[in-house]
Amino acid sequence: MKKIFTSLFLSLILFAGNAFAQQDNKLPDWTFGGFQRPAGVNPVISPDSTSTFFCPMNKKQVDWESNDTFNPAATIKDGKIVVLYRAEDKAGRAIGKRTSRIGYAESEDGITFKRRKEPVLYPAEDSQKKNEWPGGCEDPRVAVTEDGLYVIIYTQWNQDKARLGIATSRDLLKWEKHGPAFTKAFNGKFNEIWSKSGSIVTKLVGDKQVIAKINGKYWLYFGEANVNLASSTDLINWTPLVDSKENLVNLISPRKGFFDSNLTECGPPAIVTDKGIVLLYNGKNDKGEDGDKRFTPNSYCAGQVLFDKNDPSKVLARLDVPFFRPMEPFEKSGQYVAGTVFIEGMVYFKNKWLLYYGCADSRVGVAIYDPKTKTSGDPLP
Repeated sequence: MKKIFTSLFLSLILFAGNAFAQQDNKLPDWTFGGFQRPAGVNPVISPDSTSTFFCPMNKKQVDWESNDTFNPAATIKDGKIVVLYRAEDKAGRAIGKRTSRIGYAESEDGITFKRRKEPVLYPAEDSQKKNEWPGGCEDPRVAVTEDGLYVIIYTQWNQDKARLGIATSRDLLKWEKHGPAFTKAFNGKFNEIWSKSGSIVTKLVGDKQVIAKINGKYWLYFGEANVNLASSTDLINWTPLVDSKENLVNLISPRKGFFDSNLTECGPPAIVTDKGIVLLYNGKNDKGEDGDKRFTPNSYCAGQVLFDKNDPSKVLARLDVPFFRPMEPFEKSGQYVAGTVFIEGMVYFKNKWLLYYGCADSRVGVAIYDPKTKTSGDPLP
């Protein structure tokens, strides 16, 4: 009898502990989530060695998406979800040492995709050759204006310096490259620094997510180490927010002891809500003493931060734990074995939010959030 009582008592303690952990990870009302991975569908995009195209730089046919397909942007076109994903061929030997190109996939349900056999954005003999070759076009985010102009913010990588690049399109297939985002601001000062990961501020107009204006300007969160801010009047030329000494203003930065202790890198286009501007971002856990011991060293998990809807530079709230983290085998095996759920694309589709993310720098996954059934985020370890 004593053994039974002891076993029951321990079970109650374990149940209470699990309940507390779940409650502790409950998401505040201003956040998006929790996101659920649909059973049996991920990854939704994987490498394909049969896709080839004639590379204008190599002057030969290349299997452009044979090694990895990851880090996707997402938007809506003609009632379908379009995912623009980063793809790498087998040339090169490590992350950042291959050539990246942007592929195109479309879906009527957000899960089953039809892919084009050739990339839609890639290094070529054009005005951006010096910025994009041999590293390529990486890590896109895409948003659309109310009149249907798609704006893609992507990383131009020449294997020397990463720069935020801008391109526009009306059909998501033919893109006009406009070059680096910071060429003109402050006499080009910020064109010479490492810049990545641009998240344009958007809003919902009815059931359509479009690029927003606040105080007469467009706004862009960007940054890999920290989250910074820039504004624009034309969506092509961007002016970073700086202090009195013309240094970038860091809106949020890595925090010792948290899941984002090494990097805070912008995710999908930010969204204006009645609570404020919500930015979903990628946090990298430090591998040393500064990291959060609950999470794998060097792993990428996803966080959220809330900004004032009238002042995009003012932080109102921030999650202390990730709402989404590597849990599935395909999120912890591939090029990046520490584990990665690298969020870059999110769309509003049939009254739900679909989040597209890179899995271990090797595949594309999807997770879905239904605002009618708000739940907690991924459970803590």
